[in-house]
Amino acid sequence: MTVLAHFTPGDKVLNLLAPHSDWLDVRYCAEDDDDTFHQLLPDAEVIWHVLRPLSGADLERATRCRYVHKLGAGVNTIDVDAATRLGIGVANMPGANAPSVAEGTLLLMLAALRRLPVLDRETKAGRGWPSDPTLGETVRDIGGCTVGLVGYGNVAKQVETIVATLGADVLHTSTRDDGHPGWRSLTDLLAASDIVSLHLPLTDATAGLIGAAQLAAMKPQAVLVNTSRGPIVDEPALIDALRTGRIAAAGLDVFAEEPVPADNPLLTLDNVVVTPHVTWYTADTMRRYLEVAIDNCERLRDGRHLANLVNQVAR
Repeated sequence: MTVLAHFTPGDKVLNLLAPHSDWLDVRYCAEDDDDTFHQLLPDAEVIWHVLRPLSGADLERATRCRYVHKLGAGVNTIDVDAATRLGIGVANMPGANAPSVAEGTLLLMLAALRRLPVLDRETKAGRGWPSDPTLGETVRDIGGCTVGLVGYGNVAKQVETIVATLGADVLHTSTRDDGHPGWRSLTDLLAASDIVSLHLPLTDATAGLIGAAQLAAMKPQAVLVNTSRGPIVDEPALIDALRTGRIAAAGLDVFAEEPVPADNPLLTLDNVVVTPHVTWYTADTMRRYLEVAIDNCERLRDGRHLANLVNQVAR
C-alpha cells in the first residue's frame, strides 16, 4: 500500500514504521514542497495529511487515492466535499493530540498570564533587577483565576482537569446547556473568566465567534488563549483590544493566516505570546497519530470498516 505522508519524518517516525515496511510503502514530502507533492499524488492510495490545505484540485490528481487520514482532529484543511464526490474517505483522529494540546494550552496560559516573553527578554538584557513592581499588581496564579473553556471536547476536558488541580474555578460553554454545573452561556462565561481558552473546530458557525463585542465583554485583566483555529477570532478586533488594554494579554498558537505573515501586528505586541501551530506537535502525539494511521491502513488492506470516517463514500 502506497502512502503519501505530507510531512518530514524524524528518526522516531521512521523507526515506528519500519516493522510495517513489508506492506506499507510510505513516501514523504515536506509540506512546503508542492512540486514533489504533486509528483507523488498520482501514486498515493492513502494520504496522511497534517496542515497544508488539501484542495479539490489536489484530490483530482490523486487518481488512486482511497482515503485521506488527517493527523489530528480538525478537517477544515481538507476539501471533504470533493473527497466525497471522488469516492475518497476522510478520517480524523479525535483525541489523539489532546494531551499535548492541553499541555500547550497551559504553557500559553502561564506565559501570557505571567508575562514570560517580556521578563525573558528583559532579564537576558540585564534589566531584570530590580523586579518590575507592577508584577505584584498584575500577575496572577492560575489557581486564583476563573478559567472559561469555550468548547468542551477532549482537549478542553483535559485542560479542565489540569487547571482545576491547580485550584482554578472552571466554567465551560458549548452549543447548548449540557447539564454540567460549570456550563454557562458564552456571554456569561466571558464576563466571569480571568482566562478564556478556545477549544472549537472551525465551522461556519464558529468563524469569527470571538469578535469586538465578545472581547468587550471580557474583564480588562483577562487573558485569551487560542490553540484551536485562528479564524475563530476576529484578528483585527483582537489586535485593537490588546493595544488599547481592553484585555490584558493573549497566548496564541493559531492565526487567521498560516504561516503567520511577518508583518502581522500580533507579533509586535509585548502582551502577546505566540507559537507556530505546534501545541499538538510532540513525539508522543506523533506516536499516537501513527499508531492510529497504521491501524486504519490495516483496515483498508483487510477490507474492514475504517475508523473515524467523517464522510460517507461508496465502498
